[in-house]
Amino acid sequence: MSASALFILDLKGKVLISRNYMGNMDMNEIDYFMPFLIKREEEAEMTPLITHGSSHFLWIKHNNLYLVAMTKKNANAALVYSFLYRIVQVFQEYFKELEEESIRDNFVTVYELMDEVMDFGFPQTTDSKILQEYITQQGHKLEVGAVRPPATVTNAVSWRSEGIKYRKNEVFMDVIESVNLLVNATGSVLRSEIVGCIKLKVILSGMPELRLGLNDKVLFEITGRDKSKTVELEDVKFHQCVRLSRFQNDRTISFIPPDGESELMSYRLNTMVKPLIWIESVIEKFSHSRVEIKVKARSQFKSRSTANNVSILVPVPSDADSPKFKTSTGSAKWVPEKSVVQWNIKSFPGGKEYLMWAHFGLPSVESDELDAKRPIIVNFEIPYFTVSGIQVRYLKIIEKSGYQALPWVRYITQSGGAYPS
Repeated sequence: MSASALFILDLKGKVLISRNYMGNMDMNEIDYFMPFLIKREEEAEMTPLITHGSSHFLWIKHNNLYLVAMTKKNANAALVYSFLYRIVQVFQEYFKELEEESIRDNFVTVYELMDEVMDFGFPQTTDSKILQEYITQQGHKLEVGAVRPPATVTNAVSWRSEGIKYRKNEVFMDVIESVNLLVNATGSVLRSEIVGCIKLKVILSGMPELRLGLNDKVLFEITGRDKSKTVELEDVKFHQCVRLSRFQNDRTISFIPPDGESELMSYRLNTMVKPLIWIESVIEKFSHSRVEIKVKARSQFKSRSTANNVSILVPVPSDADSPKFKTSTGSAKWVPEKSVVQWNIKSFPGGKEYLMWAHFGLPSVESDELDAKRPIIVNFEIPYFTVSGIQVRYLKIIEKSGYQALPWVRYITQSGGAYPS
């Protein structure tokens, strides 16, 4: 059992739209939600679950909206929150941005979606590609005769339609890894992790079955093969199309893929990683009238790889002015609204070292403002390279008509997000 009722509220707690799925709740109970939430905020006791009598409010905030599920039952809270986040994703795919204005402009579509995604408290179809087959944003036309739901809704494979045909059958697979690093002023790595995902673009006819083989450490241990060049994946999360029982039994990733673009799986590796682009900086202040910054960037990966669109953001005092720059490669610019120097290098091959000098004037009056020690941020993307060493060993495509299909695999490593300080 999931939710008895679903509400979408504005920031003041006014109900924009609601749906009573089970009829066992007093819908006016929602009036207690916002006062309780404000009270919790004032007492610094924010929780994702609020209870009033026998009513439970499970809520999330997105932009200028609150999405609230209400239940009296002993509901599966994890399922409810998963459902709420999935609803946000569906609305975003329909309206591009989910906010109060998009809800007000699309009341009819929102009501139809709320009717379809849940039935009597049980989540139903929450895949936007399937929903878009029969809930459209165009005007409805009166049809004579019985209206049949799309076969996808009643199929065992609810994420893929039958009868798909393409002249040329192809699968494009992107293995994308983000490197999250936190390095202190002395150059020691304090935290590091690799967050990866495998994305698919499927252009295949019929109802094909795909089997994916990775250099998975656990799989190699099961089969007794050399595991020297394997990776140990953690926090693996799959698309619903993957047969989990098969993966748990023999680590085989077997699935009938959704048509078009989708994320097949995500994973994480808690491993110590050296910075792929190493930064050293020296900042000198002279008599409170000027500041000079020298930055050295060195790529610490093999020369056969190249980092593209490298952007190095170097913080400077907020009251600096009159910038002057000199670079050994690329270009530098002053971004005053962020109080940073942005050094852009379009192509940064492995094993190279570049320099950037910046000179700023400072007000003659000494500022009492303490300089916050903000980190230098490096953004980049390295194609044809994974820092974890993950490899796609094979991608088999099996379809009863026996057509030939081309699988294409691409590897990309990019800079990740900054850790919270």
